[in-house]
Amino acid sequence: MLISMAVFVLVGCASMVTHGEVKQTGSIVDYLYPDAKTAPQMQPSVTYLRPPVRVGVAFVPGAGWGSGPSEADKSRLLERVKAAFGNQQFISTIEIIPTQYLRAKGGFENLDQVARMFNVEVVALLSYDQVQFNDSNELSVLYWTIIGAYVVHGDKYDIQTLLDASVFDVKSRKLLFRAPGTSQIKGSASMSGFSESSRIGRLEGFNQAVDNLIPQLQNELDKFRERIKTDSSIRVENKPGYRSGGDWGWLSLLIAMALAVLFQIKSHRA
Repeated sequence: MLISMAVFVLVGCASMVTHGEVKQTGSIVDYLYPDAKTAPQMQPSVTYLRPPVRVGVAFVPGAGWGSGPSEADKSRLLERVKAAFGNQQFISTIEIIPTQYLRAKGGFENLDQVARMFNVEVVALLSYDQVQFNDSNELSVLYWTIIGAYVVHGDKYDIQTLLDASVFDVKSRKLLFRAPGTSQIKGSASMSGFSESSRIGRLEGFNQAVDNLIPQLQNELDKFRERIKTDSSIRVENKPGYRSGGDWGWLSLLIAMALAVLFQIKSHRA
């Protein structure tokens, strides 16, 4: 009787663990184009970039189970992206925009409001797609019924995460460039510790995806800087008082040459 009762309790506990797969997603298409039934057609136009630009970074609103990382975790992930690009000369500031300012299915109208509120001209939107696969192997089921789920690691989880950073010029609504980041977490946990272990695994999935995203984003940024030299649809007009890195580079070289000449003259006179 005691064994039968133990089996009944363990089976009941096992039924509380979600099997199959669960998914949480934040779709940039759902956010920017909520009512579009076909791919949006952008009208030909000229995008003006005025360095140094003010940039905002944000996660798009999420949907589904979990709805993505917590707001505190999102802020920490965005801080890492900010730190990776904070030393770019053509960027004046990078503002982290909390997700609650972005309305689900808000479209570009909402993005315009957010850009005005945070005084940014370019926004990098991070969308995500994370799937957690939950399964139980036959051996773990056997041990659940005899020894107990608190002793034996039986539940397995695989977590696959995709991050995508899409960088938009807010005024023209033009996608400037984008970059992906991916990760895959494999792990296992007992039924009693499954919830906490999988939660940690999901956050680690986002952290590893950011690790993968940052160099991809830097690479795409470098390509974009080369592309705008020949792309007639994008024009760069420096803000008053700003000189590009190339201009300062030539100026520094001329100053160095002048100092070298003066040093040589003084040396000969001595």
